[in-house]
Amino acid sequence: NSVMAAPMTDAHRRFLQILMSNGITEGSEARKLHQHCCEMDKVYYAHDKLDDFISTINSHLQPLFMQIRKGFSEDDGRAHYAVVNLVETEVTRMASDYTELELELFRKTMELIILSENGFASSTDILNLADQLNTKKMKKKEAEQVLKVFVEDKWLSERNGEYTLHTRCIIEMEPYILSHYQDVARKCYICHSLTIQRQVCESCGIGMHLPCVRKYFRGQTEPRCPKCNELW
Repeated sequence: NSVMAAPMTDAHRRFLQILMSNGITEGSEARKLHQHCCEMDKVYYAHDKLDDFISTINSHLQPLFMQIRKGFSEDDGRAHYAVVNLVETEVTRMASDYTELELELFRKTMELIILSENGFASSTDILNLADQLNTKKMKKKEAEQVLKVFVEDKWLSERNGEYTLHTRCIIEMEPYILSHYQDVARKCYICHSLTIQRQVCESCGIGMHLPCVRKYFRGQTEPRCPKCNELW
């Protein structure tokens, strides 16, 4: 590429370091962090230039097969940022943090969630999996503890005993999920990123994130599918 990448400043390095240690950072936090890093290192700060700031970092991460990727929460549609390893988007990405047994429980949990109708799996169903692991059986108490860690580490989210994939997991695992679950994994018709919790058109089968549904149909008295025009 003949266009030289803009040089990395200490502000860029500091931003990247904090982002990596966070695992995932919500959009408003990332904007505050951008301002903080620029002010600390006395470099020019423009409040609307976060994406440019990040793309400078990404141009330097490219040879390392890494990238800061932006994703959106399936609950409220808010932006989040996570540092993704492009070589290991598979579950092996987590291998340094968890045992083979824990990873197997995670894979099976992820599968339950992806294959479910609503993008959630109940704790009962997940704990029943603990008896059927190939590595070795896991006691329910132990499995409960492991699930708690997955929630703390932002791979899973839990609500009233129901588990779904955390925004961090969706951002990092999207290529893995799309390639391993081609028959069931869908991209949102509106924003084109992976959907786990979604509404589906009963006529043509397209899926949309709930925040995308709310935004797309806002102010419409008779919501119709953006693809086949049937009533939603």
